[in-house]
Amino acid sequence: MGQQLNKIVKRRRRKKYLARKNALVKAGVSRKSRLAAKAEKPAAKKAAVKKPAAKKAAKPKTDTAPEAAAAAAE
Repeated sequence: MGQQLNKIVKRRRRKKYLARKNALVKAGVSRKSRLAAKAEKPAAKKAAVKKPAAKKAAKPKTDTAPEAAAAAAE
């Protein structure tokens, strides 16, 4: 009995799927273009949110210890 029920459910689901697809065709909207538009929006959003890594500025190595010691001594 289970096999027969699965067949009926599959037919019902297929019929509803085709009805939805035909409604989109009549409206002049393709399903693939809607999916592509959805895929582009999050991708563009991700790119805008993503920030480049901040580079640390290399400090020039200067020996300030003798100058500081001389200034403190005076």
